[in-house]
Amino acid sequence: MRHPIITFVVALMVMITAGCGFRLHGTTAVPKELKTLIVDSSDPYGPLTRAVRTQLRLNGVTIVKESANVRKDLPSLRLGTETVGRDTASIFQDGKAAEYQLVMRVTAQVLVPNKGIYPISVTVFRSFFDNPLAALAKDSEQSIIIDEMRTQAADKLVRKLLVVHAAEKEIAPAQSIPTTINDPRATTGPGSLGK
Repeated sequence: MRHPIITFVVALMVMITAGCGFRLHGTTAVPKELKTLIVDSSDPYGPLTRAVRTQLRLNGVTIVKESANVRKDLPSLRLGTETVGRDTASIFQDGKAAEYQLVMRVTAQVLVPNKGIYPISVTVFRSFFDNPLAALAKDSEQSIIIDEMRTQAADKLVRKLLVVHAAEKEIAPAQSIPTTINDPRATTGPGSLGK
């Protein structure tokens, strides 16, 4: 008697979570217009490009290799600059920096054919404790933290594709408004006021 009830409850929970739009962490509902992309970067084998390609593939996006015979009707994601800076967050009693806040900013553009260019940018923050007694470990830890920040920035860039899709929808109705307005007062024919 207990097993059918437990089975029913588990099945009900699965249907509820599937029906409410529940998604696993790390996946984004990429719009169908952007499901096939060209990824353009000045450093095609760099860590940022690899992280963005990985996140796009995890989200079901097909990446088309850029070449001379690529179709011009596909949208493209152009990766821009990646800047990493750090600000002092706290200091020791002797005035030396004890903790830093690392800041990574990544810029990109989404080029949608016949619709325009949509700039997107992402900023990721992370704190980093500066231990002066372990210089070698500090450098290794900082490089690991920067790699994690890069992965997080790539994930946020993929999520920003939803913003691009929303911007396309806002621009589409505005472009359908006629640019010329027929105003009968603007004519200068016989009997008009513009004699």
